[in-house]
Amino acid sequence: MTAVEQATMAADSWLKLIDEGKYGESWEGAAPIFRGAITQDAWAEQVRTVRTPLGAVESRKLKRAQYATSLPGAPDGQYVVIQYDTSFANKKSAIETVTPMKGKDGQWRVSGYYIR
Repeated sequence: MTAVEQATMAADSWLKLIDEGKYGESWEGAAPIFRGAITQDAWAEQVRTVRTPLGAVESRKLKRAQYATSLPGAPDGQYVVIQYDTSFANKKSAIETVTPMKGKDGQWRVSGYYIR
């Protein structure tokens, strides 16, 4: 399995936690760089504030997944920048960007998440 495939599987599992409102679990499963940037409580509040008004996910399609070893504002490492075309109940057209990174233990964990 390629790095992109492994990272995409990790992103899909992590997004499922977000979709189910398991924000604390999503923080626990995120990369150390992510957990170091925001507290669990602050993350839960931030994601709740952004996601709740959008409503439930109606569809999510993989748009693009690109491997990178350097990203702006992040330490060098192994990353996959994944974009999804997502439709929510209250926002029909959004782009979710999820960026898993490969940890020292070989596991892919989400290091960034944005919705446009």
